[in-house]
Amino acid sequence: MSIETSSLPIIYSDEVATARAAGKPIVALESTIITHGMPYPENVSTALEVEDIIRKEGACPATIAILDGVINVGLTTEQVEELAQRNDIMKLSRADLAYALVAGKSGSTTVAATMICASLAGISTFATGGIGGVHRGAEESFDISADLQELAKTPVMVVSAGVKALLDIPKTLEVLETLGVPVVGVGTDEFPAFWSRESGFSCPLRLDDPKDIASLYAMRKALGLEGGMIVANPVPEADEIPRNEMETFILEAISEANRRSVSGKEVTPFVLSRIKDLTEGDSLVTNIALVKNNARLAARIAKAL
Repeated sequence: MSIETSSLPIIYSDEVATARAAGKPIVALESTIITHGMPYPENVSTALEVEDIIRKEGACPATIAILDGVINVGLTTEQVEELAQRNDIMKLSRADLAYALVAGKSGSTTVAATMICASLAGISTFATGGIGGVHRGAEESFDISADLQELAKTPVMVVSAGVKALLDIPKTLEVLETLGVPVVGVGTDEFPAFWSRESGFSCPLRLDDPKDIASLYAMRKALGLEGGMIVANPVPEADEIPRNEMETFILEAISEANRRSVSGKEVTPFVLSRIKDLTEGDSLVTNIALVKNNARLAARIAKAL
């Protein structure tokens, strides 16, 4: 492990430290997918397979997590296994990231926290499943993910299959427009809806070549524009669950979450788990496929940068 000499508690795995020294392209990966997004052992196998996909594309994977108050940029297989099975792991975003470091806690990083840590490590490209956004009923609950504001502040490209379809997609797109966050569809004019290739809503921008996406990021940087951008990459057609079919399961899962008074950070993991049960595991298969698809594209963009 390579330890940063500044006052910031950050450690780089040997693989990431070597890549940084050589100027090799690096792709950041979140760890919430390991602790809260998928069940064991699929969470571990997916995390390791995604890292291998990035390596095969010629880039270096950097899964990010907080372990005992230290930012780890790049995890060993043993650390991934530990994260997947510990029951004291916090789910960290911008509001509590610093607390975990000061209090010596361990936590997985959401999109927002991963962006912050990636930026600190000089990593510009990040692959995930789907970003957070405006929750359905937010006009009553005010439940809006910190991911959206982070995208307006932190200069990291986030490759995702759109936003999780359990969210309010049109309101999420409106907030992103207000915050000045570019939303770029890849091979599509329609914004993808995580498990489904279509959401019923247009994607504001479109670029199909990783080199063009990298050029857009570089141009924003040259213009001095703050924040990152979303690269919306639809799930492969062979792996998708049609939008109309998914909506039935989503509504049932959200209804159950409301009945049980599930709130805050627990909503998404609860709904994802219920959807997995309702789809008899099909949603998990699709989730794994889209994460791998995003990792592959992110590696190609990182190389183009």
